[in-house]
Amino acid sequence: MKVVVDMNKCQDHGQCVFAAPDVFSLDDGGHLAYVSDPDDALREEVEEAADVCPLQAIRIEA
Repeated sequence: MKVVVDMNKCQDHGQCVFAAPDVFSLDDGGHLAYVSDPDDALREEVEEAADVCPLQAIRIEA
């Protein structure tokens, strides 16, 4: 699984951090950081993160 975040859309709301904290985080500056190739066991959390993103900036690729 590959996670892609459109950083031009992302406004660092952080909803993904709550949904999938093992994949998404906010850095010291409050900007999104993420693991682009998380373990497939985290797919459900990543899908939830993509669903709750208010700007739909998260995409999951096979």
